[in-house]
Amino acid sequence: MKFLEYTPLDRINDFLDHLNLGERTIKGCLEAYSCKHTGTDKRLSISLEHEILDYLGKSLDTDSSSPAEFLLSRSSRKALIYLVLTLYHMYPDYDFSAVKAHQFFTEESWNTFKQIFETYMFEASKEWSETYGGSSLLETLYKALDEVVKLPECEIYSYNPDSDSDPFLEKGAIWSFNFFFYNRKLKRVVSFRFSCLSNLVAEGFLVNDSTYEEDGEIFDDMDM
Repeated sequence: MKFLEYTPLDRINDFLDHLNLGERTIKGCLEAYSCKHTGTDKRLSISLEHEILDYLGKSLDTDSSSPAEFLLSRSSRKALIYLVLTLYHMYPDYDFSAVKAHQFFTEESWNTFKQIFETYMFEASKEWSETYGGSSLLETLYKALDEVVKLPECEIYSYNPDSDSDPFLEKGAIWSFNFFFYNRKLKRVVSFRFSCLSNLVAEGFLVNDSTYEEDGEIFDDMDM
């Protein structure tokens, strides 16, 4: 996988790098990758393929109606491997399991993504319009993604890991979303993660010594 630089993505990344909205901060990051193997990608791909095939063999031996049926298709396994390789490049110190990651990926439509974006990124979109005017943040995002991965040809996946398997989790996170836009023909993937963080938690305002002192005073005159 090779990281690809695109100016339209950089513009959005600069805006969403640390968008302070008072008590909350919106953060977002777009990263584009070519699916062409580089460095250790080939060895890792083979390892992931073996992991998946071993899992398939065990699952199908014990349960013919296993949800692993999706992975029987070679093209589906290939797509999953590219998505997991992207995760590895985003977080090189994290050990991802293809089988476990498969459980967290869900194929989505652009309309689903659009609805989530418009709901959760409303304030960010408002700030964008006030700063730049012209095209909305969503329209600008659509054009940027279309330039890199040709959106009408893309498969869109959301990635929703549990807390124990979430390398994206940040202190004070109120919500977070992870989407992947994969174009099989172009062999490219764009990841887009965006989140909202509480500035109060990040700055330690919600938990401090005075809170505990006040709680202690309340119980001083009570018989325990």
